[in-house]
Amino acid sequence: MALLEDKVVLVNGGSQGIGEGIVRAALREGATVAFTGRRAEAGEKVAADSGATFVRADLTDPAQVRGSVERVIEAHGRIDSLVNSAGLTSRGSLLDTSPELFDAHIAINLRAPFFAMQAVVAHLTARKAPGTIVNIGSNCAHGGPPHLAPYSAAKAGLAGLTRNAAHAHRWDRIRINDLNIGWTETEGEDAIQREFHGAGDDWRERAAERLPMGKLGQVDEIADFVVFLLSDRSGVVTGSVIDWDQNVMGASD
Repeated sequence: MALLEDKVVLVNGGSQGIGEGIVRAALREGATVAFTGRRAEAGEKVAADSGATFVRADLTDPAQVRGSVERVIEAHGRIDSLVNSAGLTSRGSLLDTSPELFDAHIAINLRAPFFAMQAVVAHLTARKAPGTIVNIGSNCAHGGPPHLAPYSAAKAGLAGLTRNAAHAHRWDRIRINDLNIGWTETEGEDAIQREFHGAGDDWRERAAERLPMGKLGQVDEIADFVVFLLSDRSGVVTGSVIDWDQNVMGASD
């Protein structure tokens, strides 16, 4: 049987990048999948191509976050699993980050997952049903480079939130885990590298030369790991913040 057979999965931020990869992987594993995105054209394209349900939502607005959960429940009867994969990675250091940039990172990288989890956990507990949640974090939760100060702060908060919520709802049989991903090859990362770092067309090859495994992280690899965490095959694991990276946190040469 497929890993997510007969499960209804909501993927926040599923219209591109890692989120889109998770949408497609969950569908392959038998799930009914809905996903959110802010841009209608991109979301509708993924929906038409994949068969998943697109729910347009601005995740910076908690009301729309909660509303998207309600719409998925109305459409499919329930939600069994949630993935929070929407993310903002615009650059800012401690010294040059404006209050507006800081608030934008908190809104997408921490507040949106908080209220999505709140709505889905409330739904699961009302049904007295088990469920699974995976938050897409970042290895920057351990500190991060100087140019990712607000991002690192928000992702560190997400790791703490994951542990708190997992502990609070373990007796409800709701498993909640966080995947701290490293440097990953996505369209969004390509745009960031070009906009903020002046990268050329060969930036992926140059980056791969500096990495232990000789390549950047790949979306399909992350998506398969997320599906495993959503599924019963991951057993009883909850409250785990997993470093999905080729660098070993805390180690040094």
